[in-house]
Amino acid sequence: MNTTAQVLYTGKTHTTGGRDGKSRSSDGRLDIQLTSPGARGVGTNPEQLFAAGWSACFIGALGLAAGAMKVALPADLAVDAEVDLVNDTGAYFLQARLNVSLPGVPRDTAQALVEAAHATCPYSKLTKGNMNVEINLV
Repeated sequence: MNTTAQVLYTGKTHTTGGRDGKSRSSDGRLDIQLTSPGARGVGTNPEQLFAAGWSACFIGALGLAAGAMKVALPADLAVDAEVDLVNDTGAYFLQARLNVSLPGVPRDTAQALVEAAHATCPYSKLTKGNMNVEINLV
């Protein structure tokens, strides 16, 4: 770990039971039931949680990019994240798509914002070179 970097926040959870268990954050704000993808049950799954976290973070990165480029973001901007759990002959991996909607922003400006956000979003950095990712401007 980088000892010169300043840690801004540490998310802490306690999980039991794996994909069919429970997860709770140390501050109690997150307290969820987990269910395997496609299984019956009321819980969510790790792929949905990753998609929600990444899309929220990406919107934050879009805000930083827009500030630097002096561009106003539309109030109805959205990121739809799709995270696939894939099995290729016994080898499991993830792949993902981020579908970014920036209504009213000229396409070339929107593309520049998306590229800047993808270069700075911590989740995007985490996935770079580790999984197949498509970023689509919709």
